Amino acid sequence: MATHRARPPTPDPLTVRLALAIKRLQGRLREAAYASGVELPIAHVAVIMRLRSDGPSTASALAAAEHVTHQAITQTLAALKRAGLVRAAPDPTDRRKSVISVTPAGNRLFETAIASRDAWLSRAIDSVVPARERAALEKSIQLLERLASAGRTEA
Repeated sequence: MATHRARPPTPDPLTVRLALAIKRLQGRLREAAYASGVELPIAHVAVIMRLRSDGPSTASALAAAEHVTHQAITQTLAALKRAGLVRAAPDPTDRRKSVISVTPAGNRLFETAIASRDAWLSRAIDSVVPARERAALEKSIQLLERLASAGRTEA
């Protein structure tokens, strides 16, 4: 009796192009941030960004927010603590837990990386997106934001 293997679905060319374009843009943004001398992995930058935007947090809450395992967030936080970019303090409501926050050094490093990244992106937009296409870029950003939120439930 012969077994038939199901063919994997043919990827949608639009899906592939979008994924590749996003990956390339992420790489360019990372390069731009690194140009400022900041050489943190993107996962570390994401944790600092989350702590800056959401405020101090426990490791468990960070892991859930970043969609990573507890082990992964523990490793990331250990590296950030060693670098002096975040600190842990006892949770005032549950002394068994620690609350993680960004240090002044972490804030400075993040701001330097973001300024470098934003400057590169602004120059790139100015050089390749003519004024007549800015509305299309705005619409594209709105679509990308919707895609980024797809399947997530609001808490």
